[in-house]
Amino acid sequence: MYAIIVTGGKQYKVSEGDEIRVEKLDAEVGSTVTFDQVLAVSDNGLKVGKDVASASVTAEVTDQARDKKVIVYKYKRKSGYHKKNGHRQAYTQVKINKING
Repeated sequence: MYAIIVTGGKQYKVSEGDEIRVEKLDAEVGSTVTFDQVLAVSDNGLKVGKDVASASVTAEVTDQARDKKVIVYKYKRKSGYHKKNGHRQAYTQVKINKING
């Protein structure tokens, strides 16, 4: 059984027991979160649209952290222009407990 959920502007295919990294959520470590935006649920057949209007996915927050640093380097030749910048994206790691739908 799997479900396709939407969070942080991205879509994730999840099954029970999976651990995924999503965009930072406003939740503490150890708390549970519910994803209400479910696009599809597969259980002996694919359900989409009105069939999954009341479906949800429950998950537990296992970690709040920041990813590795990504270096952004801008350069224009012959003009002496160069700019170095770094970025660390914040993320939330969740463990999928139950798919309701």
